[in-house]
Amino acid sequence: MIRVRLTADDFARVRFAPRPAPLQELNVALMRMCLPGDDVLVGRWRRRQWRSLPVAVRPLADLVPAGQAPLFIDEFSDTLEDGLDSVRATRPELVRSELERVYAGHPAPAPPWVRDLHRGDADAWHLMRRAQHAAFDSVLRPVWPLVQELHRSEFTRHALTVAEHGVGAALTALVPGTRLHGGVWEWEGPGEGDIEPAGHGVVLVPTFHWRGRLLLAHRPGRPLYVTYPAGPGLPLPPAGAGGTDDALAGVLGRTRLETLLLLAEEHTTGDVARRLGVSDATASVHCAALRGAGLITTVRAGRAVLHRRTALGSLLLRRRAPDTGRPGGPERGHSGA
Repeated sequence: MIRVRLTADDFARVRFAPRPAPLQELNVALMRMCLPGDDVLVGRWRRRQWRSLPVAVRPLADLVPAGQAPLFIDEFSDTLEDGLDSVRATRPELVRSELERVYAGHPAPAPPWVRDLHRGDADAWHLMRRAQHAAFDSVLRPVWPLVQELHRSEFTRHALTVAEHGVGAALTALVPGTRLHGGVWEWEGPGEGDIEPAGHGVVLVPTFHWRGRLLLAHRPGRPLYVTYPAGPGLPLPPAGAGGTDDALAGVLGRTRLETLLLLAEEHTTGDVARRLGVSDATASVHCAALRGAGLITTVRAGRAVLHRRTALGSLLLRRRAPDTGRPGGPERGHSGA
């Protein structure tokens, strides 16, 4: 059980990150690339990203020798350059202790550049900054406008919940599975942990490349940063690909994209199958995958099963050019996405 013990001052300082954090979104995207599983929806994206990563990114793997990253790369500035500057300004003693922690018990010795970083060598810091920059340019820059748009939507959702129900309700609504009891915000997690922000508050940071557990970053004298999955963690299509379906089809597959387009309006599984020219069983499998990604909802009405696109599914399609040749006809009704 993970418990965050909030004082009155902490509650007064709960806030939502006003803009996405480039380095944190990069960290979780790289984590998603490295973790196995989810091949149906992210396998193709993962393979494409690995093939496209430039050589300059390789040193970043040395910072995570056993799946545990050093705390000093958790940085939440809302511009890339400010984030990189903040990482560089990390206290030397924290850099040393964190590098020692992640390499403790690791069978292989740290590579020379990591040992240089441990000593505070300027060339090693330059190598790391170049690697982070190259990774952002390769993995996130093509989709960054969409990340910003999704963040604005999530920010609005949070603001409305706070206005209608208060901060406490917003915390538990924002992160399903968490509970708030007498100033203790808690949830099931790996092991046991008690965290006390000690009056510095909590900053909520949505991420759109992650679907796992909450990620916590807490340093003395700073707020507790809680990174949570806002949506299914489906790989995002580049904003510049809006004139064609190729980007989304590359992630979802052509039939699932066609299904998502069709479900701007409610349809049964049989309707989907007939409109797309596939069997009922195939349509059911595609709908299940889209539902698992949070892109459609499914409800039962008597003996019928009805599917419809969610706001997230509509938002992913907003950047496409108007389309009159698809099963669902021209895209409509995105103003609420």
